[in-house]
Amino acid sequence: MRERSRLAPPPWLVSGLRPRTTPVNWAAVARACVAMSAPLAVGFAMDRPAYGALVSMGALSGVIGDTADAYRMRIFNIAVPQLFGAIGVTLGTLVYGEGWLAVGVLTLVALVSGMISSIGAVASVSGLLLLLNAVVGSGLPLPSPWWKAPLLLGLGGMVVLALALLGWPLRGGVPERAAVAGAYRAVADLLAAAGGDAYDERRQDVTQSLNTSYDLVLARRTRDHGRNPTLVRLLAQLNAVIPVVEAAPAAHQRGRPLPEAIPAVVRALADAVEQGRTDLPCPELPRPATPTERAVDDALRHAATVVREADPDPYNVDDRLGRPAALRIRIRRTARSALLSEASWRYGLRLALCIGIAQALVSLVVVDRSYWIALTVTFVLKPDFGSVFSRAVARGLGTAAGLVVAAAVLAEVPRGWWDVPVMMVLAALIPAFTAKGYAFQTAAITPVILLLSDLLNRQGIGLIRPRLVDSLIGCAIALIVGYLLWPESWHTRIGDRLAESVDAAARYVELAFGRDGDQVERVRSRRRLYRDLSAVRSEFQRALTEPPPTGTRAAAWWPLVVAVERIADATTAARVRVDHGAAPPAAAEVTAVVGELRALADGIRSSEELVEVRADLKGDDKSVVEPLRQEVTAARAIASPRP
Repeated sequence: MRERSRLAPPPWLVSGLRPRTTPVNWAAVARACVAMSAPLAVGFAMDRPAYGALVSMGALSGVIGDTADAYRMRIFNIAVPQLFGAIGVTLGTLVYGEGWLAVGVLTLVALVSGMISSIGAVASVSGLLLLLNAVVGSGLPLPSPWWKAPLLLGLGGMVVLALALLGWPLRGGVPERAAVAGAYRAVADLLAAAGGDAYDERRQDVTQSLNTSYDLVLARRTRDHGRNPTLVRLLAQLNAVIPVVEAAPAAHQRGRPLPEAIPAVVRALADAVEQGRTDLPCPELPRPATPTERAVDDALRHAATVVREADPDPYNVDDRLGRPAALRIRIRRTARSALLSEASWRYGLRLALCIGIAQALVSLVVVDRSYWIALTVTFVLKPDFGSVFSRAVARGLGTAAGLVVAAAVLAEVPRGWWDVPVMMVLAALIPAFTAKGYAFQTAAITPVILLLSDLLNRQGIGLIRPRLVDSLIGCAIALIVGYLLWPESWHTRIGDRLAESVDAAARYVELAFGRDGDQVERVRSRRRLYRDLSAVRSEFQRALTEPPPTGTRAAAWWPLVVAVERIADATTAARVRVDHGAAPPAAAEVTAVVGELRALADGIRSSEELVEVRADLKGDDKSVVEPLRQEVTAARAIASPRP
């Protein structure tokens, strides 16, 4: 057994290759089938297979970006990246076969791509397509004149967008209602888990669900200037569930489950929100006897009243996360952030260096011309796709698996009309496998790109071996030049991000028990804190897939992430108990807790490893903040193992 354990791959590597259990978006599967196979059929019918292949390649870009639920967001997620992709393929086509000029242009494109990728999700996909299409345009013989390739690729993306918007007239607003109802159901699961071991996991689900719901509703409400009654009602319903979320930590501290009627009421409210109904009876709830029970009872009755309200006052519905700024202001802010951010320049330069080396190898050294090396570098170095090291391994394994499929297709399927049904099957696998993980997505995309490339350059089965070698070269460049040679790969900044969250927790404690604290600002502070903690948790989970020392350090610091989340819960529970009759804490108690949290944040910033600190927090054992003091003391006492 010991010998077998020594031969087993390390856990940090296995975690990146294990398939996820997320559900498959079958509507996206159907769209991918139609959008990528129909252009091939039209191309063969018009005796222009290369044109059909380019439209299908543009559709592939649209399929990759087809991730939003709300119809308005689909326009941004698909159309905006297509514009950047058209710019990229135009630049690549203009420098096709130009040697040093191609190297310089692609290196500059990589710098811009890396910098804009740090802005947000849509910008990340836009930067990806900008660079990918530039690489494809510089490495494949595309139809002339220069404007045909971007036109055909853009047409493919528009096909995906058109299919994605087909249901808008009949299902407009349905994704937003489903998101808000999902938040209610997540809260119901949280209340059902109160007092049990599954509470922490359910709390993470609530945070993610609320983040998604607010993003969808507030994004639409900004464009409608807050006067759309449907969106105003959804926002009111979403705000109404926040007091229930705030009461949950206090209920969990009781140490025993809530009556089953309580989560059942929340699930009934979720059904009403999703169906748009207002004919709800008054909820039948147990009579409350303690401040915690009164908090839960008041929150549920308020939520039920809001859900039954058919036409809330649009001027009396506050945005619990803050109303998003106007579009021009956000564009100006993001542009300034991308240009002045150290992280943006650091990633852009790293990506540009790797792409420059890859393109120089392809263009100037005696190697078969191939865009696949730079394409591999681009995918592996994407910062929001996960660990660079694990992604390189996954890319190699996924490419190998995809090449096996591609070899069978290129060897056994004659070029022509048979490519259409084959493309239908292969295209369907992309959204289905993307949900399982990066290695699976790579395995699905690889045969599609090779099949489309063969329609452009007619190399047949001869593509397989060079592409495998190219993938290995690209992974090696990304690992050596983009990972091993950069100190930040070995000295991760996860501690700085965690320290910011601890500071935010201290600020939340001040707002929660301040004498003149604004309730709306307190709620916004709590939501921002939980959102930040969710991002920190994701960043740590990504770091856990890195090899030592980064992964080892992240594993040692992980208990502190959980401890800070528990501090936020304890603060919320104490505030809820005060709101419903408990005695407020003394100012000295609050000051002492805030001081310990500030000291903890400073210690995280100044240390490479956690060092145990005994917090001297004393006070009345019956005080409302006693559980909070215990959580802060536990957080200060966490120590990492010394090497």
